[in-house]
Amino acid sequence: MGAIRDFVRHHYRHFNSATLVDAAEAYTQHLANGGSMFMTLAGAMSTAELGLSLAEMIRRDKVQAICCTGANLEEDLFNLVAHEHYVRIPHYRHLTPEQEEALLEQHLNRVTDTCIPEEEAMRRIERVVGEEWHAADDNGERYLPHEFLYRVIRAGKLEEHYQIDPEDSWLVAASERNLPLFVPGWEDSTLGNMFAARAISGRIKNPGTVRSGVEYMVELAAWYQKESAQRAIGFFQIGGGIAGDFPICVVPMLEQDLKIDDVPRWAYFCQISESTTSYGSYSGASPNEKITWGKLSADTPKFTIESDATIVAPLVFAYIMDQ
Repeated sequence: MGAIRDFVRHHYRHFNSATLVDAAEAYTQHLANGGSMFMTLAGAMSTAELGLSLAEMIRRDKVQAICCTGANLEEDLFNLVAHEHYVRIPHYRHLTPEQEEALLEQHLNRVTDTCIPEEEAMRRIERVVGEEWHAADDNGERYLPHEFLYRVIRAGKLEEHYQIDPEDSWLVAASERNLPLFVPGWEDSTLGNMFAARAISGRIKNPGTVRSGVEYMVELAAWYQKESAQRAIGFFQIGGGIAGDFPICVVPMLEQDLKIDDVPRWAYFCQISESTTSYGSYSGASPNEKITWGKLSADTPKFTIESDATIVAPLVFAYIMDQ
């Protein structure tokens, strides 16, 4: 077996560490039994460079679909083309408001301990993706947010700017496999804001050139029905928010709103979360609560790893890949 798998099996015996092993083993068994896995990415996992492990998970067919925030979608590309210009702030907890203002003046947008450079990352991507937006707008074509990025990657329009090994980009891996992606609330992202600005200014004639979140749900419903007819689907959730809340609802929607009989529920569930399971925190809702909403069943394997996803997710992935 792999050294990391051996290590966690030997040392991770109790509490959250034991749950990590149980969840990773159940994930492995789910795939071995012919199941597929749906993964969700919240927070700033792309800026945390999750692609270092997630890209290989995608290439090895350990992930069959992903739902992510607009930020995670674009920030993997930002890192791909501007990594050398990122600035790490290890002492970020001690920054004064004045020091934060100084970062703004340098066009460095801080995400915890990492600053994303506006010109080299955001504007560079905007210029290339903007060409795709305007071409589609002029031709009366409409695409989902991730489809525009797939088109840019496949056309090689960014290759001259690559500053990391593209093998470490999960979005490049996803585009190569044409992985189904779902990006609800995409307008709550840098590129989403940029597109909205072009629509407001009239540079984009049809704001519907980029298809909407409702259309993503329609796509997800079609994918779930087709995929679940062939094999059981698991749900691996990193963080909370819309990335997890949006897709998990597809099952009760199909069953309760569309009145479709015998809709299979999610066959595995794991959430890596630091959210407190109280005070109405939906992202921190326990897996059992999801049973009452028709998302999970009483016998669904359920795990909550209450820890930092930047630490936990790469270990789980390494276990699954037997590294």
